[in-house]
Amino acid sequence: MLKTALTAVALLASTTLATSIMAPGALGQDDNDTLTVIHAGWLLAVPGEDPAMEQSILIRGERIESIQDGYVSPEGATIIDLSDDYVMPGFIDSHVHLQSELGPGRRFNTFTMSAADLAFDGAVNARTTLMAGFTTVQDVGGNFEASLALRDAINDGDVAGPRMRIAGSAVTPTGGHADINGFSLDVLHMFASETACNGEAQCREAVRSLIRGGADVIKITATGGVLSDTAAGVEQQFFDDELASIVEAAHMMGRRVTAHAHGATGINSFLEAGGDSIEHGTYLDRDSIRLMRRNGAYLVPTVLAGVTVAELAETADFMTDNQRAKSREVGPLMLEMARRAHEGGVTIAFGTDSGVSQHGVNAREFELYVEAGLTPMEAIVTATINASRHVQMDADIGTIEAGKFADIVAVDGNPLDNISELRDIDFVMKGGEVYLNP
Repeated sequence: MLKTALTAVALLASTTLATSIMAPGALGQDDNDTLTVIHAGWLLAVPGEDPAMEQSILIRGERIESIQDGYVSPEGATIIDLSDDYVMPGFIDSHVHLQSELGPGRRFNTFTMSAADLAFDGAVNARTTLMAGFTTVQDVGGNFEASLALRDAINDGDVAGPRMRIAGSAVTPTGGHADINGFSLDVLHMFASETACNGEAQCREAVRSLIRGGADVIKITATGGVLSDTAAGVEQQFFDDELASIVEAAHMMGRRVTAHAHGATGINSFLEAGGDSIEHGTYLDRDSIRLMRRNGAYLVPTVLAGVTVAELAETADFMTDNQRAKSREVGPLMLEMARRAHEGGVTIAFGTDSGVSQHGVNAREFELYVEAGLTPMEAIVTATINASRHVQMDADIGTIEAGKFADIVAVDGNPLDNISELRDIDFVMKGGEVYLNP
């Protein structure tokens, strides 16, 4: 059933793309000898370094061949004129949930939607995310079968979307944030998460089963969560020995572990266990900052998610009492958390938790980082250099350099003067294929 559904998704995506691709390199083109040249008026090839003016980016197939000063036009090349634009590497969102979006009825997706249904929704949201300038994402929680199918369909060129790294279902303690909560006992028993675990042995098994299935990264819920329908708080919910067993099992099989974590107890215990990155980090303290710097761990702040749930707590009638109470408590604190982390020297990787926030407005996170004290350049670095290292793809993405994938975006205003320019992307190329060029 899933394969049939995904074939339909591929056909739909191909039809839709035909009207939006405005230059050679479109889906279905297999000629890797075709040379495309982008004339960039302002090129931020390596975020953190000074931009260069009037540059030519030479692209052959899906990768960048070279960058040359001035506007060159080799014979036979296809020229893309971005001489009036500000050109940057494609952005990376390290925390998304492509299969869903917060709203009425989302709590019931588990009971009403098949893996095929979720894959269809994921394909739509993937294209929306790509058109917003995000050419790579890390999807850190969703139906495992749908996640695998969508990732592979995008990689095969059957569906338009960002490159995906996936976690599948999160490793969680029984009754924890990524387990089922808030329903009758019969429902809880029937729909319990397959990766809910208790004790070292079960937690190792959960990790190994995800890796066997094809997970790129292991996501755990080290603390309670805002949107789980339980009054269990947002502090540590795994025991220390369980955290250690998860991290050890993942590292032994070549996977990093990232932790959903709000409360400082869970953040610090996970980092003490050798964890690699923190998602959210709302209540991080001085010890958290020290441990993150010591471990070289990344923080994915998802400030947009905090702002979103705080807004919805006052307006949305679909939230439960538990969700509303935690949203009001946690959401408003996340901006100040990002400020503390930045001032403390923590390495930030861009991430929105889109799916909580609306898909396609990911760039609002840039504005919130600037509000938290980052410069516009520092904010862009979080979604390029830092995020590429965080998702272990820096050899291929994150900068515009020879040998890397031609993942390129452009806007018509200077984002270093006004970071809000990034909310209105004018050009998107992924792997040498043009998806947006009005």
